[in-house]
Amino acid sequence: MLYNLYNNQQTHHIPLDLVITKRTTQSLYNLATACTDKSKAGLPETAMAAVATPLSVFSIFFILTSIPVPSFPCPIHQKQALLRFKSTLTAIFDANSDPTSDDFVPFEELDSWNPKSDCCTWDRVNCTRTRNKTRIVTELHFDAVVPLFVDVVPVFSNVLGPLFEIQSLKLLDISMNSLVGEIPGDGFGNLTGLVHLDMMQNSFNGSIPDQLFRLTNLRYLDMSTNSLEGGLGPELGSLRNLTTLTLSVNNFQGMIPLELFKLESLRFLDLSNNSLQGGLSSDVGKLRKLESLKLNENFLTGSLPEEIGNLTKLRELWLGKNQFTGEIPYSVENMKDLESLDLSGNSFSLQIPAGLGRLPNMTTLDLSKNQFVGPIPSSMQNLSKLETLQLKNNKLTGEIPTWLFEIKTLKKLFIGGKGNRLFWNNKAKIVPKCKLEQISMSSCGFSGQIPEWISSQIDLNLLDLSQNQLEGKFPNWLAKMDIGSIILSDNNLTGSLPPRLFESLSLSILALSRNNFSGELPENIGTARAIMVLMLSGNNFSGKIPKSISNIYRLLLLDLSRNRFSGDDFPVFGDNPLLAYIDLSYNEFSGKIPVTFSTETQILSLGGNRFSGDLPRNLTNLVNLEHLDLHDNNITGNFHDVLPQIPNLQVLSLRHNSLTGFIPRTISNLTSLRILDVSGNKLTGNIPPEIGNLAKMINTPDVLATYDIFNVLIEFQDLIVNWKNSFQGLSSRSLDIYSFLDLSDNGISGEIPASLGNLKGLKLLNISHNDISGNIPVTFGNLKGIESLDLSHNEISGSIPQSLGKLDQLSILDVSNNRLTGRIPVGGQMSTMNELKYYANNSGLCGMQIRLVCPEDVRPSEVQDDENENDSWILWQATWIGFPVGFFSSILLMGYSLNFLQLFKFW
Repeated sequence: MLYNLYNNQQTHHIPLDLVITKRTTQSLYNLATACTDKSKAGLPETAMAAVATPLSVFSIFFILTSIPVPSFPCPIHQKQALLRFKSTLTAIFDANSDPTSDDFVPFEELDSWNPKSDCCTWDRVNCTRTRNKTRIVTELHFDAVVPLFVDVVPVFSNVLGPLFEIQSLKLLDISMNSLVGEIPGDGFGNLTGLVHLDMMQNSFNGSIPDQLFRLTNLRYLDMSTNSLEGGLGPELGSLRNLTTLTLSVNNFQGMIPLELFKLESLRFLDLSNNSLQGGLSSDVGKLRKLESLKLNENFLTGSLPEEIGNLTKLRELWLGKNQFTGEIPYSVENMKDLESLDLSGNSFSLQIPAGLGRLPNMTTLDLSKNQFVGPIPSSMQNLSKLETLQLKNNKLTGEIPTWLFEIKTLKKLFIGGKGNRLFWNNKAKIVPKCKLEQISMSSCGFSGQIPEWISSQIDLNLLDLSQNQLEGKFPNWLAKMDIGSIILSDNNLTGSLPPRLFESLSLSILALSRNNFSGELPENIGTARAIMVLMLSGNNFSGKIPKSISNIYRLLLLDLSRNRFSGDDFPVFGDNPLLAYIDLSYNEFSGKIPVTFSTETQILSLGGNRFSGDLPRNLTNLVNLEHLDLHDNNITGNFHDVLPQIPNLQVLSLRHNSLTGFIPRTISNLTSLRILDVSGNKLTGNIPPEIGNLAKMINTPDVLATYDIFNVLIEFQDLIVNWKNSFQGLSSRSLDIYSFLDLSDNGISGEIPASLGNLKGLKLLNISHNDISGNIPVTFGNLKGIESLDLSHNEISGSIPQSLGKLDQLSILDVSNNRLTGRIPVGGQMSTMNELKYYANNSGLCGMQIRLVCPEDVRPSEVQDDENENDSWILWQATWIGFPVGFFSSILLMGYSLNFLQLFKFW
């Protein structure tokens, strides 16, 4: 029996360190038998029968575990390969580390790798005994083994080279190492015995090499969180033994290959966070062993196939943030094991099927951000295990059912939101049976005071009742609840804030914008040191900002805009290491511009106040600043002397101040600048040609950044710009795709530099109300992204270039009040530019847009006919004029003659 166990130990993975031969086994058996026989002499036969067998087994076990038996070490070539791998990592660490630095952390991950010891005893290395009694390396657990550096140091994928010599590997985990470069296909092609391969969370790029698809023994493959790209081809179908395939958070494109649905052993499939397109094939129903399917955050389209209901073992189905349409298939009701269903962020429509309420194991249901209509199905009250229900931002109608609060397991409830037509019965008496942790019921028709039944939810950490019609003061019972996030913006709440609110050690988000709160902020506001987001804009708060606010060390976002705060003595935020967003615009602050901000500040909005004095030079110290808005103040000084030289600056608005001087050539050093507004100042001089080198105005992204650092929607204040001849607000969430240049209403002179035509990313260019002369550059035809071009109220002469006909995005062209002549170009959008006011007060424009024929468009025959008509008209006019003139002249002469004769006779 012992021998059989040894022969099968590789199959059963018994970790024995003894080598037991047949001879050893037989000797031990004889020894045990002899001991038993000898002991029989002094015992009765019945007693011997009772103790013989246990004694024999105990003796054999004791001897087996006591006698030392030699053990075979791992193969020398495998040991050497591992030592070379360690040597490479150590060399990289030594070359990029400073032992004298305060941040120095020694590299100790592989300290157990002693060249004199057996590599099978090393950390992160597992071995298996073979049939010929030797041991080989079969598992390498190298997750997060690459050392971390204070400054990013790329470690390339060729560091893996020595590992590919260990062809006995069954498991290889190289996850979380930030390895850079393409996946070494030839190397992985050597590891044909791999069963488990984990490459998660590196920086691999390129496509999946063909050699990986030859590893047909693979059961587990995780390549998530890399930068892999290209399409997923039919080669995936060759990995027939896969039970887990995770390719999420990459850049894969194209369709999901049908061959993937032939991997009938799959239990876990994750293709989320890629750029996959096309529909979901009905073949998905063939994956009957599937327990988890995650396709969220792609660009998948079409309707869900009815065959998805064949996945009866499915526990997780995540399809959120795609472009699916149509209704939820009724076959979903077959998924009795389903625990988590996420269909959020699509365009699903019609009513929510009642069958969803008959899935007994459902714990998480997210249908938010779709087009569902009708009421909330009453069948959902049967979901006895439901913990999270998200139905926000749909088109649901009807009264919000009170039975929602009778689901005992419910912890998170998100309903209402944009577009919904649900309404709350303000007379309903609620006695919740659940213990809610998160309540989000924005735009649900709440009126009156904040419902007091909320006070019974002692585990509450999020309360969002924004965009309702709530009235009254901020209740003291709510201030005492120690809630993490309170969002009550866009209501009609009044009064001052209770100081008790800021005694909370849990409060992290407080959003009370656009209410009617008043009074001064409590002096103890700085006691709430856990606040990360403080949004109080659009109220009637007044007085000074309490200096204790600078004690909130976790503060990330501070928005006090559109109130009546005043004073010139600001809190010192310089020691706050996290504060990135500060908006104090549209208040009554005065004095010099404050500079007591952290170097981590990214967005600083101080517009619409009463600040005066020069633009501080030490704004340049805010090296991470991306957005600086100081419009509508009384800032003075020479612009060329005080222009902040901040390489990361993307938005600079100094509109309507009193800046003098000129635009310096060094403006091209602001390599990240996308929006520049210096309109309404007293600038002079020429437009420097270097302005045409601003890289972010040449290439502007056309895709919005879609990331949120908070689990609730945080809206920053709009950026106010002169957009298409009116002041409008641009959403902070759209700024990434906009590029503006507004130099209007100054005293700028000289000619327009041709280099402005380089700024292909511009959507708005406004140089109106200046003293600019010369011609419109032909290069303006290269402004392919331009939507609004305003050159009015200058001294520009010459013709409008025909190249403007190439501007397909142009919707407004204003060249009025100049000295332009010649034909207005046609073609493209130029043919639609027919508002007369945009061409008014020029000396010689013509064209179909202003319904004035150009002289060169008049044909010669028409000119001759006009001349003949003119001659005929002159002839007849002469006749009609000559006849009466001659007639009356004759009468006068005759009369004169008669009078003369009479006079002569008298004498």
